[in-house]
Amino acid sequence: MAEKTADEVAAIFSAAGDSVTVINTARDTDNETADEYKEKVKRNVDHLETIKAYKKEDDTTSIWTSESFTAIDKAITDGKAKY
Repeated sequence: MAEKTADEVAAIFSAAGDSVTVINTARDTDNETADEYKEKVKRNVDHLETIKAYKKEDDTTSIWTSESFTAIDKAITDGKAKY
């Protein structure tokens, strides 16, 4: 498998913002139970933690360079407090 291109890395980072949004969005009490909401938040926290851990083919070097993980780190912390 080839190394991720800069465009692919940027797309992964951009898509991580979707998980941040899900975690930061209040439960839709009309359409989901508290347990469903907690599971959704947990899935997105797990996804963000997986994304943060992405490595290059050498399995040591992170694919991330100058990206700011401030919002992602906050979403992970806030999300864990919800389940």
